Amino acid sequence: MPEQELSNVLEPFRRVEDSRSRQTGGTGLGLSIARMIVEKHGGKLSLSNKPLPATGLVVEIRLPL
Repeated sequence: MPEQELSNVLEPFRRVEDSRSRQTGGTGLGLSIARMIVEKHGGKLSLSNKPLPATGLVVEIRLPL
């Protein structure tokens, strides 16, 4: 995922893929809902890309003890 999109995809209805095709993904609510739940519990949700040469997204959730 492009670095500049990492914070954008946490917003409701934001998708990296712009075609709006139902065959290529959902409505763009999953990550924003997850972030809201984590923040309501006093935590933080962050996204990063796996270091090269690996590919993929790393989602980190930190919650208070």
